[in-house]
Amino acid sequence: MASAVVSVAERRPTRKIRVGKVEVGGGAPVSVQSMTTTKTADVEGTLQQIYALAGAGADIVRCTCNEQEAAEGLARIVPRSPVPIVADIHFHVEMALAALDAGVHGLRLNPGNLRKPEEIKLVAAEARDRGVPIRIGVNAGSLHPALYERFGGATPEALVESARMELAYFDEVDFHDVKISVKASNVALMIAAYRLASETFDYPLHLGVTEAGPPPGGLVKATAGIATLLAEGIGDTIRYSLTADPVEEARAGRQLLEALGLRERKGLDLVACPSCGRAEIDVIKVANEAQRALEERKIPLQVAVMGCVVNGPGEAREADLGIAAGRHRGHLFIKGKIVRVVPEDQMVEALVSEAEKIVAEGIEARLALADESAEKQAAEDRRDLLSAKGLDANNSDEVVLRIRKHIAGGAPAPDSAAATDPEGEAGPEQS
Repeated sequence: MASAVVSVAERRPTRKIRVGKVEVGGGAPVSVQSMTTTKTADVEGTLQQIYALAGAGADIVRCTCNEQEAAEGLARIVPRSPVPIVADIHFHVEMALAALDAGVHGLRLNPGNLRKPEEIKLVAAEARDRGVPIRIGVNAGSLHPALYERFGGATPEALVESARMELAYFDEVDFHDVKISVKASNVALMIAAYRLASETFDYPLHLGVTEAGPPPGGLVKATAGIATLLAEGIGDTIRYSLTADPVEEARAGRQLLEALGLRERKGLDLVACPSCGRAEIDVIKVANEAQRALEERKIPLQVAVMGCVVNGPGEAREADLGIAAGRHRGHLFIKGKIVRVVPEDQMVEALVSEAEKIVAEGIEARLALADESAEKQAAEDRRDLLSAKGLDANNSDEVVLRIRKHIAGGAPAPDSAAATDPEGEAGPEQS
């Protein structure tokens, strides 16, 4: 007897917005988000974590923007990121405006922290003019005191009212490119708040249990809340907030969506850089060709296609295998180590061949057979590329100068109150 097809509830209709290249809401696939734990001013360290998150299944990554150095870091990170970047804003309107200058693909504002109506409307107007969406990130742990008193605590009604008030400010400047979250660390409260939000708004909802804690307990709490709502058809994008390596968050989110049948299971996991100013090849063309060839062979590896050898192998060091362009040649790397150099027109062929050998022989065996001259050739290409294009191939210095100009004359005070925001940089339990 054939078994019946069982699925989760039909997803509730919401508006569709776009965070960079990723659609959220309006029937788009449920996306996975996570947040870096590095200092955003540490550009290389943050990019390495972003690539690791993308490889683990994150569609969108959030970075904190709590100081000028972080905003300047974002100006250098955004053009090199493989996924859209959202800036997490704490208490200072200057940082929201600086993040927009840096070219981020989205903002997250907490109504409990950024409270002045004129500042909220200023940020919304700037975001509107740039086509950048904002997440209204309501959090039970940082609810506005007036709402806490009015509703007698952090109730579902209080959380939803906080989002409604923020939307009213956005409406005044005709800004509607919005998604909403109403997070709490109490799972029952979180579920009730999102159910009410789903009945109240038609904006896409970002699901999460804030401060879920370390695994395994944190995984249980987050899954209990997120999966319950997804099974009811509520939710358009998700984030696990764990006291752990954020890669675990992305991996858990992806696995949950696959388990619920909301995303397809993947064998090949291909990561590609965004073809920035340093790219020596048509990254999109090479990535598409590689993906087709590797998928045909059902290669179960994480593979990276990078536009240049200057940063590529380091940024994608978590990938099982990758290739980065140099001066008319490709540099094949395994776990960040250059193992072979091939002509540019043989990059895809070499990538596929090496992938098949890794599957058959294993990563360690292939590393042991690395061409000893490969790293020297990569160093030569890095030197030539830096000589030709300099350190700032993406013209990020111009953006940094614009950020400094906007902030000059009124540098924000240190973010000493960040510890009160469970979604801020105050510790590992960010949501």
